[in-house]
Amino acid sequence: MNELEKIANEWFDAFNMHDIEKLLALYDENAEHYSPKLKAHHPETNGLIKGKQALRNWWTDAFKRLPQLHYELLQLTANSEQVFMEYIRSTPEEADLRVGEVLIIQNKKIIASRVYHS
Repeated sequence: MNELEKIANEWFDAFNMHDIEKLLALYDENAEHYSPKLKAHHPETNGLIKGKQALRNWWTDAFKRLPQLHYELLQLTANSEQVFMEYIRSTPEEADLRVGEVLIIQNKKIIASRVYHS
């Protein structure tokens, strides 16, 4: 397993434990995150947030609204700069959703992430 795959696996572990501090520790202070769910819940962002505090607010809200939110990893594909993750997003409140997400990593920190789904 390469370093980027290791970071991605740590990301899944932290996310599924709803451990915001462990999740944020994987990110650069100025990281950017784009998500269609973010755009739907907070249209003023146009789906894009920047910085750890914005990430903290988003995930705190998500875990509060969806206490059983869970991601099931299907596949990881990594190169020297990014990881593409394919997973199933599940929560009793909503239908399961197949998701693709890219983590761009520099100096062992996630500097950007982008979520794709229909």
